[in-house]
Amino acid sequence: MVLKSVASIEDLRRIAHRKVPREFMDYYESGSYSEQTLRANRDDLAGIKIRQRILCGASNRDLSQSLLGVKQPLPLALGPVGLTGMAHRDGEIAAARAAEKAGIPYTLSTLSICSIEDVANAVEKPFWFQLYFMKDRGFIADLIARAHAARCSALVLTADLQVLGQRHRDIHNGMTVPPRIRLKTIAHILSKPRWIAGVLLGKRRTFGNVVGRIAGTENLTSYMDWINSQFDQALSWDDVAWIRERWPGKLIVKGILDVEDAREAVKAGADAIVVSNHGGRQLDGAASSISILPRIADAVGSETEILFDGGIRSGQDVFRALALGARGCLLGRAYLYGVCAAGEEGVTKAIEIIAKELDVTMALAGLRTIADIGKTSLVDPE
Repeated sequence: MVLKSVASIEDLRRIAHRKVPREFMDYYESGSYSEQTLRANRDDLAGIKIRQRILCGASNRDLSQSLLGVKQPLPLALGPVGLTGMAHRDGEIAAARAAEKAGIPYTLSTLSICSIEDVANAVEKPFWFQLYFMKDRGFIADLIARAHAARCSALVLTADLQVLGQRHRDIHNGMTVPPRIRLKTIAHILSKPRWIAGVLLGKRRTFGNVVGRIAGTENLTSYMDWINSQFDQALSWDDVAWIRERWPGKLIVKGILDVEDAREAVKAGADAIVVSNHGGRQLDGAASSISILPRIADAVGSETEILFDGGIRSGQDVFRALALGARGCLLGRAYLYGVCAAGEEGVTKAIEIIAKELDVTMALAGLRTIADIGKTSLVDPE
């Protein structure tokens, strides 16, 4: 019933803010430092104008696309979002099930509440797993082996977290998992009784991929202390080769924002790359993802698959990214708002909204298939 009048991702966002404590919404929505790059992701997308065409016979539209050799009904995947299970009980499972129903990939974050095994037991089709580089190679090797055992079809290596970009909102809120009840936060949390019943009183309230494997990582503070100790600023492309040797499936390198890095990813054997600035959560002052996408597509688009991540909130945004060289787009906050609003049903709604908007946009642009979308579909592609 809560979704009956939902017409946009922004509608889901408003419901999310009513349902989830502010501390977690700030975690999901924040960027690093002054959040310049976070804003640029959205603003630069909005500035790209789509070319309207008429009388082009654009009936019987086909939104299907192949990603990593798999034909699927939409050019979309659900990207990795940490702590999804704190937005809604078993949030990662809810998102994975919705993605499976839609026929698109779901990417489980290393920083998830539900474990790899939890998600694997809840779905029938393979999903993607996102991996962070860490000094503890034994732990990383174990994660890779667990992802393979869970039949994950792709490993998404996030390569832009060699140091952690500071997010002021998390510091101000004193974020912990599970949330620490303090005078400052008690009013916010008590105002969300359904969230308390679903999440705070649920059985999964900590980091499913780490708990029991790394001592002293029971909450976000201790986990981040461990993560900070694990950052290896000497990491190089040789370390990608180390992972490539241990992972038999498809390898995606996420966090590419430079042409030279894109070329190095191709040399390292990446089956796909994700043009991404980590949702504006790492290097503040970096370029928006969409502003970099065309030059990377021009440089390596014929050698590897290019996925896009950064500010997608509508089907029009997906269209813009496809027009500038992406083969598919990763949704992040857009589907997370659906998790917050109504779990699996909310994610399904988010996917449906974006798919319908993309379909209508293609019709009004006079295009029938995803392959028809290109730079000529924009008013001023440069």
